[in-house]
Amino acid sequence: MHAAVRSGNIAVVTGGASGIGLAAARRLAGLGLRVCIADLPGEALDAARDALGDGASVITVPTDVSDIDQLKALKARVQSELGQVDVLMNNAGMQPGSSIYDIEGTWQRIIDVNMWGVIRSAQVFAPGMVAAGRHGLIINTGSKQGITTPPGDPAYNVSKAGVKVFTEALQHDLRNTPACKVEARLFIPGFVFTPLTARGRTDKPDGAWTPEQTVDFLFSALEREDFYILCPDNEVDRATDEKRILWAAGDIAENRPPLSRWHPDYGAAFADWLKR
Repeated sequence: MHAAVRSGNIAVVTGGASGIGLAAARRLAGLGLRVCIADLPGEALDAARDALGDGASVITVPTDVSDIDQLKALKARVQSELGQVDVLMNNAGMQPGSSIYDIEGTWQRIIDVNMWGVIRSAQVFAPGMVAAGRHGLIINTGSKQGITTPPGDPAYNVSKAGVKVFTEALQHDLRNTPACKVEARLFIPGFVFTPLTARGRTDKPDGAWTPEQTVDFLFSALEREDFYILCPDNEVDRATDEKRILWAAGDIAENRPPLSRWHPDYGAAFADWLKR
């Protein structure tokens, strides 16, 4: 396990009131870490507090990660009640749907939460983590849609592509900071059945993983020291993910049309590529 993930250390999980965030918070608390769950105020956050127990080992802090002042207040409260943060999981996200011309009016909010929430949270917490001189870990939740950028939800894709690029740059900066013991990881879930992806469904689709399965994979990857934590699911294995990612990069290298995987002139070539 990563050296920062040990009993007695302190973790903050944004978007921790449900889904992957709640499963991660529960796992961290089970390993003996003191955990702060940060999420929007409401029933979900209250339920998370009741599920994990509020008090000396687990606290909940209502936080809108798109607001840097609220992130600064979150840091201040965690330091006051728990202490210096060792593990930061930037998991808060949203996916209400979007279109190129922003008919829904969702672009600004999606990017503020999904991308700026990750960037600002790291900017608020990371300097103190580095200065503490202890082993630290920053896990940013990205998405395969931020890498292969499929058509249909451009704002979400843009926000998660930004998370990928930022996390790569963050890890580069950390590893080149003298005496720094803090590392970053890019967490890339597959199809996971959560409130974000349920879309009215009450039963988990066969192809989806549960949040707990996804967190199991995350913690196994932390033992392997992977930077890109690329999760499979019940529909897509790693080999398929690798081919999809390589094909997307090939659009540039081979000067194909953008998103050629979905272009009528290249659909057969992509299908053949998957079979090789």
